Amino acid sequence: MAAMFARTWLAVSLVVALVACATPPALSPQARGELAPSGKLRAAINYGNPVLARKDGASGELRGVTVDLSRELARRLDVPVELVGYDTVAKLLAGLKAGEWDVAFLAHDPARANEMTFTAPYMEVEVTYLVPEQSAVHDISQIDRPGLRIALQEKNAADLFLARELKHATLVRAGTAGAAFALLKSGSADALAENRQFLATAVASNRGFRILDGRFTTIPHAVAVPAGRRAAASSLDAFVGDVKASGFVQRSIEAQGLRGVVVPRATAAR
Repeated sequence: MAAMFARTWLAVSLVVALVACATPPALSPQARGELAPSGKLRAAINYGNPVLARKDGASGELRGVTVDLSRELARRLDVPVELVGYDTVAKLLAGLKAGEWDVAFLAHDPARANEMTFTAPYMEVEVTYLVPEQSAVHDISQIDRPGLRIALQEKNAADLFLARELKHATLVRAGTAGAAFALLKSGSADALAENRQFLATAVASNRGFRILDGRFTTIPHAVAVPAGRRAAASSLDAFVGDVKASGFVQRSIEAQGLRGVVVPRATAAR
């Protein structure tokens, strides 16, 4: 009888432990107030970057990993979600100054640290180069040389990174990734720097180009809140840890068919 009771107690304990592990971290009242001060979660979505989101040309509906994350966060907050769409990261950053959003999904870069607070990354994105098929450049190590022009979207993660790292090549900036690709196609640039997903899509519909093997960096993407919202940032860190550990982010990446994107390992809490 005692042995049966012990086995029953052990089974109940295991069930309780599993339920506890599956329970998402609670969001504090202060965090809720900072994340949804208007009573709804206003999430900034950069649909100009296909790794983050896409906008349906007919319906205008937004889809993607960041949309999935926004809806899941709003569900846990038990508030409506408002997806605030931008076609460039520059416009998203301008939206911060205008007070248009409460959370955003974008690349974590030190240059943005004064304006917003980031969580740990929920995914990492490979960034490399696209060149014409006849280009003499066959390796990433051949890119940084005098006279070589690299097209890219202004103020995106590749721009911020390469502006710090390159010593000889010239950056040719455009307002959007599509406009940067147009510079390469017209001969106004010798290479295009972008994430692998964008480049793969570009190559699929444009002959005469090739993607260089490897990558010049891996860009961490995180959730951000305006600077000063500490409770929100702390709770979002727990949220990001949970959606990574539960497989939520990985399932969304797979559902979107993204390339060159991985879920990073969990890091120690800040």
